[in-house]
Amino acid sequence: MKKNIRSILIIREPKKALCLRAAVILVFLIAAAGLIAAFGGFRLLTLSGQGGDSDFVSAKVLEISEDNTSTDPASGGRRVGEQQLKIQILQGPHKGEVMETPNYLSALHNVYAHQGSRIVVRIDTQKSGSYAASVYNYDRSAVLLGITSFFLLLLCVAGGKRGIRSMFGLLFTMSCVFFLLIPMILNAVSPVLAAVVIALLTSPVCFLLLAGWNGKAVSAMLGTAAGVAFSGLFSAAAGAAAGMNGFNMQEAESLLLQTGKSNIQIDGLLVAGIIVSSLGAVMDIAISIASAVSELHAASPKMEARKLFRSGLSIGRDAMGTMANTLILAFTGSSLNMLVLIGSYGIPFSQLISTDLIGVELLQSIAGCIGIILTVPLVALISSRVELLANPGPVLKKDAGRH
Repeated sequence: MKKNIRSILIIREPKKALCLRAAVILVFLIAAAGLIAAFGGFRLLTLSGQGGDSDFVSAKVLEISEDNTSTDPASGGRRVGEQQLKIQILQGPHKGEVMETPNYLSALHNVYAHQGSRIVVRIDTQKSGSYAASVYNYDRSAVLLGITSFFLLLLCVAGGKRGIRSMFGLLFTMSCVFFLLIPMILNAVSPVLAAVVIALLTSPVCFLLLAGWNGKAVSAMLGTAAGVAFSGLFSAAAGAAAGMNGFNMQEAESLLLQTGKSNIQIDGLLVAGIIVSSLGAVMDIAISIASAVSELHAASPKMEARKLFRSGLSIGRDAMGTMANTLILAFTGSSLNMLVLIGSYGIPFSQLISTDLIGVELLQSIAGCIGIILTVPLVALISSRVELLANPGPVLKKDAGRH
């Protein structure tokens, strides 16, 4: 039995190892593609207005006909007032058409247009066929695409082959989120189940791309699955005890308006979000510990499983604090504006701690950190056994020869 497992975990011939890695990744890719096809891919719900539909398209500002704006000191010098724009539609059924549209600027909705700038406009079409355009926002697609391309290029240049593999892993993960996770939730699938499916699909592919098929990757996969599971279970139990679920999140009211179209299970979104948000941190610490234990075993093949476990645990403890700190700061930073607003109100602590915002943020942060903390001993234990099973070392080989 051990020989069969060992033959699966470690393959000496590079060609066979590469073929096995490609085959396993292909299986996961086919599974992901099948699920995406089953749930219809990523479909944006059509925004229905009263008596018609609305489309958001890119447009170019040809001319500023009027500019009745002025700076507002109360909003940090932003320009408020009204502009009259002459724009050309660049997308959709009205592509190429030129029209006039007003642009109202306030402290919050502030899209100050210049001649030649690109903006996103909302075209409202009535059942009678008439339509009108209104300024929605800046067209940031080119800038964001450039930033993303620079990030991927930097990842490939700095990381070399591993960076390129990381890029493909990241692209696969984001594809699963947009083309699988969201459609599953929109098709009335339990958000928790959808998040678990994403975790089970993306983590093996990322680990196989980075580490190949070996004991290190297997240990990281098993540890990640266990860590994310514990994080999800804790968040579900804590949420039930505190009376918190997806309905306590900021977007719940907007989602309620969409439930008639897509049957979204809002109550499960909180736990699903925790599973997805903690997945990256858990994967990070899992592969770090598994790699460290693998290196220790390669350097000292005679080291016992107990010593490997203790060494992996020691390494994990060093990374545990910083990873937990990273996760908590990430959640805090995402809600910084709201925290500042709450602080400006001077809310007493007894009231503050019971608000939905603080409760949800604390639950998300702590549940993610618990997943990280429990991943450390789990991966250390799993990798210490898997490494000895995959690479028994000279002592075990010698003992085996005596019998």
